[in-house]
Amino acid sequence: MSASLIVTSELSVKPDLVDEAAAAWHRLQGESPVPDRSLYRGLDGTSLLEFTPLSALADVETLRPDWQRQFEELAPFAEGDFSRELLGFVEAPKPTELALPRTRYIQMRHVEVKPAQYAAYRDWREATIFDVVRNHDDVQIFLAYHSVLSSEPGVMFVSGFDCPPEQYNTAFTSPRYQEIVRQAGDRYITGGDRGLYTKFYERVEQQR
Repeated sequence: MSASLIVTSELSVKPDLVDEAAAAWHRLQGESPVPDRSLYRGLDGTSLLEFTPLSALADVETLRPDWQRQFEELAPFAEGDFSRELLGFVEAPKPTELALPRTRYIQMRHVEVKPAQYAAYRDWREATIFDVVRNHDDVQIFLAYHSVLSSEPGVMFVSGFDCPPEQYNTAFTSPRYQEIVRQAGDRYITGGDRGLYTKFYERVEQQR
């Protein structure tokens, strides 16, 4: 089942060094005592994203040596500093038996909801967003998390799929879904750039 806590670590990288950065990151994962991580590349070619599952909040401390090594050894490839987020599992409209997504592609969909509207938003998304997801065969997993520690707080949907992104995205560009987005903006989502954004990633396979 999905990890109760996950840490996401994202690094903006130099576009011409993405492959080298991914290889170095995989090497660091292999040398770490912390297991079961996965690594994805942003489809825009500007970032790498690592998922790390945790069983308890105290386990964050075990990651600090790894973070220091990443900071030192991935620095030559970096365009900026690491962005990290601790997310807590809420529910899974399409669950997975694994702790982390392992699909070829994932979409990270962030929504910052007004706290006073959060309970109503939970009910609303069950009948709208989650209904679309459950009826869209190309969505293999769909996990709903909420920030525990983050500079961009709110809901994070982790959606996993293997088909081409254009095919996956048909359900989320339909007139029905555009109406859902409009409703969310009017009722629940905070304003500004942080309110709603999405990004696609492709899994990076470790070279043998």
